[in-house]
Amino acid sequence: MADTMISAFESSLDKTNLILKDIEAAYGWPKDRRNQSYAALRTVLHLLRDRLPVNESVEFAQQLPVLVRGIYFDGWNPSDVPIKLNRDDFLYEVRQGFPYDVEGGPERVTQVVLDTLRRHVTQGEWQDVKETMPKDLATFFP
Repeated sequence: MADTMISAFESSLDKTNLILKDIEAAYGWPKDRRNQSYAALRTVLHLLRDRLPVNESVEFAQQLPVLVRGIYFDGWNPSDVPIKLNRDDFLYEVRQGFPYDVEGGPERVTQVVLDTLRRHVTQGEWQDVKETMPKDLATFFP
């Protein structure tokens, strides 16, 4: 039993690291920028989570590795969602949560993280998430 739990934890850690590495690779960041890739992932995940209806948010989260799911739900208050954010509001919030100066600014951060997440969930789930977004936000979704 203990071996199974360790194996599941290690698998989740590996999948989480893969997501962070995908973000880093999109920017060409070395591994020592892990804080930046984590901040980008966390910021966009929280904004996505808060923009989605509760049921869709939970369905999306079920496809994330356990560690990423923990990041996703950290501080979540389902009674406060969905929060209406237009494109400008979303980008403003990305900038607040991701204080690093990077090429392309908050728009590029959003696109990189969403593209990375898209590769780690099913196409059907990704389409469901995209369809719940207002048209101006859906343009970010690959």
